Amino acid sequence: MIKIYHNPRCSKSRQGLELLENSGNKFEIVKYLENVPTKEELTSIIEKLQIKPIEMVRKTEAVWKDNFKGKELSDEDTIEAMIQNPKLIERPIVVNNTKAAIGRPLENIQKII
Repeated sequence: MIKIYHNPRCSKSRQGLELLENSGNKFEIVKYLENVPTKEELTSIIEKLQIKPIEMVRKTEAVWKDNFKGKELSDEDTIEAMIQNPKLIERPIVVNNTKAAIGRPLENIQKII
């Protein structure tokens, strides 16, 4: 089952959702600001993306700049920061079984659906 971790207020996330809607595939929408992923979920997504946790952080968010910028964070600390502040999670993220993609650019999503 395909899942999109979606923020309706984000234009890129809306574009990713539209891409999925037009694909004809069945998918589930996870509004991750309301239904924050668990540590296990986030860790699994990061593994599927094949990236370091820091690469999934929106470093332009005020909460990052005010609380975390310039600090040495372990991978676990970074994951915890995203769970406590889900605005920090890059978006949209699409997961399709064992694959995942951050939809920036949208072509990344097309590669896994």
